[in-house]
Parts: sequence; C-alpha cells; structure tokens
Amino acid sequence: MTYENIVSMLGPDAEALLHHESKTFRKEQLHVPGPDFVDRIFAQTNRSPQVLRNLQQLFSHGRLAGTGYISILPIDQGIEHTAGASFAPNPIYFDPENILKLAMEGGCNAVATTFGNLAMMSRKYAHKIPFIVKINHNELLTYPTKYNQIMFGSVDEAWNLGAAAVGATIYFGSEESSRQIIEVSEAFERAHQLGMTTILWCYTRNNAFKKDGKDYHVAADLTGQANHLGVTIQADIIKQKLPETNGGFTAINFSKSDKRMYSELSTDHPIDLCRYQVANCYMGRAGLINSGGESQGETDLQQSVRTAVINKRAGGMGLILGRRAFQREFAEGVELINAVQDVYLANEITIA
Repeated sequence: MTYENIVSMLGPDAEALLHHESKTFRKEQLHVPGPDFVDRIFAQTNRSPQVLRNLQQLFSHGRLAGTGYISILPIDQGIEHTAGASFAPNPIYFDPENILKLAMEGGCNAVATTFGNLAMMSRKYAHKIPFIVKINHNELLTYPTKYNQIMFGSVDEAWNLGAAAVGATIYFGSEESSRQIIEVSEAFERAHQLGMTTILWCYTRNNAFKKDGKDYHVAADLTGQANHLGVTIQADIIKQKLPETNGGFTAINFSKSDKRMYSELSTDHPIDLCRYQVANCYMGRAGLINSGGESQGETDLQQSVRTAVINKRAGGMGLILGRRAFQREFAEGVELINAVQDVYLANEITIA
C-alpha cells in the first residue's frame, strides 16, 4: 500500500492520527526502533551473544528486515479458543504447515505458535523462518471454564525445536498471577541461558476490572503497569492489547496512582494512550508490539492499519496479528499482513 492508500483507509481519523503531536513523553525521551536497535539498546544489557544473535535474527527476516520493526504471525488459538472455533472459517490451518506457509508468504519476521505445531514441522522450516514457541496456554476443555495459563512444555524443548524465541502469557490481576509470574520469570531466565529471546503476552484478567459498563482490561494505566511488570522479569519484547480507555486504578479504586498519570503523562488521544504503554517498557528499550485482536469481518483491514499507525507513531515496535489474517482466504490473509507492514515501511509515518 502507498501512503495515499493508508491515508484513505484511515478516513476521517487520518488527520488526528497522522499529524498528532504528543506532549506527554517527548519523542526524544524514547528509545525508538531502528536498524541499529540491537547494537544501540541490547548490546549494553546482560543478554548473552547468543540472545543478541537470535534477537537480531528476528529483526533481519521478512519484509521489515533492517527497519527495527517486526511483524509476527501468532497462531495459538487452537488451544486458547479451541481449534474448531478458530479454524472453521478456513480449515486449512488445522494443518500446521499452512501456518508456517502463511507467515513466510506474508513476509513476517517470525511465526509464534505451539509446541505441537512447530515440532511437527521443525526440521523442514526451522532454518527458513524464526520460530517463537508459545510455552504456556489457557486450555478450554475444563468445565466450568477457567482462565489459567499453564505450562505445556519446557524451555529446553523449545531450544531443541530450533526456536529463536519463547513466548508466554501472564494474566496479571488474576488469582493465579503470582504463580504465573514465578513460572514465567524462571522460564525466561532459562531461555536467556540457552540464548533465546523472550516475548511476554502481558494481559490483564479479573472480572473486577469491568465496572459501570466500562472494560478496564484495556485501560492504559492497567496495561502500562502490566508491561512494566513484564520488562521487570526481563521480557525482551512485550505484547499488549491497544489501550482503549484510561483511569482503571481510580475507577476500581485499587493499587496506587498519581493524578499526573491521567493529565501530564497521558491524554485521551489513542497515540498518547499507547505511548504510556511504551513508556512503561523502559521508554521503549523493550519493544512494544500491539495485538491485532479478533476478526470483525469487513473492517479488519482498516482496523489493522489504524492499530499499526497508532503503534508506530506512539513509539512501538510492530504488530502481532493472527485471527484477522488466518480466518480468511490465504491470499487475503497475506494481503492484510502486507498492508500492516506497509505502515512500518512508510517513511511519511513518523514518531509523534
């Protein structure tokens, strides 16, 4: 897509999104993505040469290679949302080889999926596209339904599959979050020992986070703090939902907050809300990738481009987009992935 196509796709929001000047955290304060990101940021950390090599491998693959931005195809919904519900719109993805083919044809930096999917195809594809093994999941076969991330395999086995990275989810705010924090922090320590990059799905989950008809699971203050906990356990990259509101701490009346969080450090502009998430990732030293979300049908392309523009202008590192791509015909999925990547390739779209 050309820049003009992107402008057209944003419609009436184009002016507000493409020309917004953020006055919360100045762009000069951020560590923004770029071709030298590993040298500039991670080379001074405790990460080993093997971790730096695998992190650079992620940045050097696909259509966004050499930009410092990343586009990841995540397909773990066969466990997280049941295979039937996830793959019914396009049953070819019951076969894990088609997952890898979509990521490759789409020019993604990496593919993130399950132990089983990658184990089945490891020797054929481990050298062709970076693997991200999702090591824990919420299974949906328990009745009544529970929401609890549990380990599905070991970090050592992910390394044996040829993975460049491991990914995990923590449900911050849930009853099980303390156990999950301990499990994942230990897993990330082992992953770094073996030379793999670490990516954390920093999700909030608690029924009390919904109040008076508003869902604060996607509030900038709650998700920002989840990000800050994620980078504290040494996640190299943070995956987070795009914020849609703010003020969760004050509305629910828990934890601690400061009124400047909702005035000087953020506004109600979507780019400023997302920038607060970036700031909580050590000012961008750990990259923020936002999720594409569930498929809404005809508006998926427009919504995905909008999310990419917000993420990029906020100082984020890219998008991790799954259902909107694989729940449609293969060629259409590739087209959607490429359209999102085009936002990060467009020099006209800059940091706000």
